[in-house]
Amino acid sequence: MSAAAVHSLWTTAAEPIAKIDAPKIEYAQLSPTLIVIGAALVGVLIEAFVPRKSRYYAQVFVSVVALAAAFAAVVAMAAGGYGTTKAHIAAMGAIAVDGPSLFLQGTILLAGILGVFTFAERRLDPEAHGNRVDSFAAQAASVPGSDSEKAAVKAGFTTTEVFPLLLFAIGGMLVFPSANDLLTLFIALEVFSLPLYLLCAVARRKRLMSQEAAVKYFLLGAFASAFTLFGIALLYGYAGSVSYARIAQVVDGTVTTVDPALAGTMGNDVLLLIGAAMVVMGLLFKVGAVPFHMWTPDVYQGAPTPVTGFMAAATKVAAFGALLRLLYVVLPGLRWDWRPVMWAVAIVTMLGGAIVAITQTDIKRLLAYSSIAHAGFILAGVIAASPDGVSSVLFYLAAYSFVTIGAFAVVTLVRDAGGEATHLSKWAGLGRRSPLVAAVFAVFLLAFAGIPLTSGFAGKFAVFKAAAEGGAGALVVVGVISSAIAAFFYIRVIVLMFFSEPKPEGPTVAVPSPLTMTAIAFGVAVTLVLGVAPQYFLDLANQAGVFVR
Repeated sequence: MSAAAVHSLWTTAAEPIAKIDAPKIEYAQLSPTLIVIGAALVGVLIEAFVPRKSRYYAQVFVSVVALAAAFAAVVAMAAGGYGTTKAHIAAMGAIAVDGPSLFLQGTILLAGILGVFTFAERRLDPEAHGNRVDSFAAQAASVPGSDSEKAAVKAGFTTTEVFPLLLFAIGGMLVFPSANDLLTLFIALEVFSLPLYLLCAVARRKRLMSQEAAVKYFLLGAFASAFTLFGIALLYGYAGSVSYARIAQVVDGTVTTVDPALAGTMGNDVLLLIGAAMVVMGLLFKVGAVPFHMWTPDVYQGAPTPVTGFMAAATKVAAFGALLRLLYVVLPGLRWDWRPVMWAVAIVTMLGGAIVAITQTDIKRLLAYSSIAHAGFILAGVIAASPDGVSSVLFYLAAYSFVTIGAFAVVTLVRDAGGEATHLSKWAGLGRRSPLVAAVFAVFLLAFAGIPLTSGFAGKFAVFKAAAEGGAGALVVVGVISSAIAAFFYIRVIVLMFFSEPKPEGPTVAVPSPLTMTAIAFGVAVTLVLGVAPQYFLDLANQAGVFVR
């Protein structure tokens, strides 16, 4: 081929390229996420450059300041009307800034601050070689029981990397409920899942169990992520786009322009139904709904308790937020298809969680099955498919998350020679040994059971009311029966603590530092305030209950 011919090919190929538009990013509206991710990067640099003795203090300081600043940014945006009148789609269609996303982000950030407090607790274990120790392995890379681990403990090493990992997880969780296209959703899912897999593996005590929990969580989580990704691919084939709004238009049949390359598959309902089912499956795995719940009890039991508390609270908030947005914004046109399936999932989740919890003898496993039952109660609000449904789910998530963190923080206090005493028989007579701790735990258990004057009652009432008004009365009946079954095992623990004799060789209650005390006190305060005077917060959830489309 001659040089002239090559030159002519070159010029014709080069001509039609238009100017590439620079991306338009609204940094102010994305500030909560950016602050948290920025602080996580600072945390990584602290690990690299700050001397080992000072890392713990630097990490705790950076984490708390960043989360508080991000929370302030969320409050400022809500006050500026971004939850109501100014709600819009930011970051070139990738992120929705609206009421539900701000409400859930605020809840996740507050849960994150309490999570940092429980992570930073260093007074519960006896000092090792003159150094205070926390709940995390001295050196995560060393084999459990090996000489290198003993040397690390002796040298007073601590795994301060848990703080940047926590911040990365929170950063992903902030994006997850506000994602407005399927790719952003998937990236956020991975950003918050991977740090949690790691955090589950670094317990100081019972390290093999902790590592087993992490492997189970990782393998099952990878399966769920794969399902989600496959579902996203099918939905893209169906709608020719990963944008929520575009998929919703194709579902409704209001699309006018069709890409000729996609005309063959566009509007193929098989792709829509299988794709939607797979994406929803991935989200139901994250919330721990039956039959995607198998990881929950093992992971909750094996992970370090501060991680369990944070994960139980914040992951549920983020995943339910994403599920609500998917069902209400993308698939409202499919309501007749997804509601019967969700009915079935909610019923087996409520009954399964409550019935299996009765047989548990470990307090962390009991709380894990209880969290599965709660996922079923929240699904009842999702099924309502009404504005009341959204606001009741938001309220329930906020109420539930602080009770959960508080309850797991109390579990860290009850200890014997082997670390935390999680077997229920060890809790016998705790009310006589340590009346205050037992009373606080009893408050949390009553809230889980949904007893009046606790946040659990207000949350359950709101969710069941929305479900009944949405035509799911039978579901409410199942929910009330499950609540009655669940109340049995919560009250059994209270009876065990207050009405049985303490064993002479029973566990002791460690005196925590102000950090854990703050987390527990905040949990109790939220539980009582939302139970006694829930109206302000119900109104807040009501205002925040409208998705931007």
